Amino acid sequence: MPKEQDKETPVSEGDTYDVTIEGIAREGDGIARVQGFVIFVPGTKVGDKVKIKIERVMRKFAIGAIAEKS
Repeated sequence: MPKEQDKETPVSEGDTYDVTIEGIAREGDGIARVQGFVIFVPGTKVGDKVKIKIERVMRKFAIGAIAEKS
C-alpha cells in the first residue's frame, strides 16, 4: 500500500520543528512553513512560536500538533 507522504517533502512524520504561525486557514488552524512547505497546526494563532510534531504528511501540506509552546 503506497504511503501518502511524497519523498520530496522537507518534513517527515514524527519529526519536531520550531515554527512561528504565519497565518490562519479557513478552518481556523494556524499555518506554519518549513522550507516553504505548509504545515497546519490546530489550536494556534498568528505570531505563536511553537514546537510542533508532524503527525501526517501529504503531498502538498502536513498536519502538526503542538509539542511545546514558547
